[in-house]
Amino acid sequence: MSFDWMRIPWSLVTLFIVFNYGLLLNALIAKIAARVGRRHGIPLWQNYVDLIKNYGQRTTISHGVHFYLGPVFRLTGGIGLLLFVPTLYGSAYFANLSFAGDLILALYFVFFGTLGMALGAGESGHPYAALGVSRGLSQVTAAELPFALAVFAVALQYQTLSVTEIVAAQQGGIHHWTLFTNPLAVAAAMLSFLGSMMRPPFDLVLAPQEIPIGPPTEYHSSYLALLQTNRAIFPIAKVVIYMNLFFGGATNWPVFFLKVFLITMVSVVVGVVSPRFRVEQSIRWFLIWAVPIGILAILWV
Repeated sequence: MSFDWMRIPWSLVTLFIVFNYGLLLNALIAKIAARVGRRHGIPLWQNYVDLIKNYGQRTTISHGVHFYLGPVFRLTGGIGLLLFVPTLYGSAYFANLSFAGDLILALYFVFFGTLGMALGAGESGHPYAALGVSRGLSQVTAAELPFALAVFAVALQYQTLSVTEIVAAQQGGIHHWTLFTNPLAVAAAMLSFLGSMMRPPFDLVLAPQEIPIGPPTEYHSSYLALLQTNRAIFPIAKVVIYMNLFFGGATNWPVFFLKVFLITMVSVVVGVVSPRFRVEQSIRWFLIWAVPIGILAILWV
């Protein structure tokens, strides 16, 4: 089987489009949250200014090797997740580097960046690094478990691990979407989605209500810029997974932008009206509510 090398430049075009959409969407989300709090919020171009400024800075602080590899692993997870999942169904140009078993690879990329950041934080020298790592990995494990169950249910339902084939099975009308053919899987996945987006009430790692800790404090200069770049790419890449598995995918860019925006708004709306959970409350919430629904989704199939 020969590889179509023209997929590479078109995949880079996909990356460019998603990166810019992610920067604008993050600014819009920040402005929405500010308006809810009766503030004006940042301008839509602020993320571009911050990114250029941070990429232009350098540091003389020396830490371990893993500290510097943490942002690289994080960005690799976001880019890999995006490039190995078809962005537009039926498009010869924006199928990216997807292949038959790409669903399993996508799940690996979801965890890859998180584990890399855990290694990086462990060598930061910050006295609260261990606290951040334990918070992050505990919540990620609890939040991704119902998502894994939902993915397993979808794979059983469509008898394939190909994201493209799963999207193909949902064509022909909105009633073919997994949202209607297996609503329990979608419910479990969306509950997991709230935790994976790291917005209230599940923003345990950044913990903005406490002493400022977490990657944005420990990392700076170009390392922080790498994290900001990933913050524009990884959330949308994960939303693309949800869109393809549960909401029929997208066949053109306007539909893609609309669906990504609407799915993202689920976590934003919950976030602006919710206080933050404690660690044990967050884990208990996923285990009591989300995991049983994921198990029922498999039994549904």
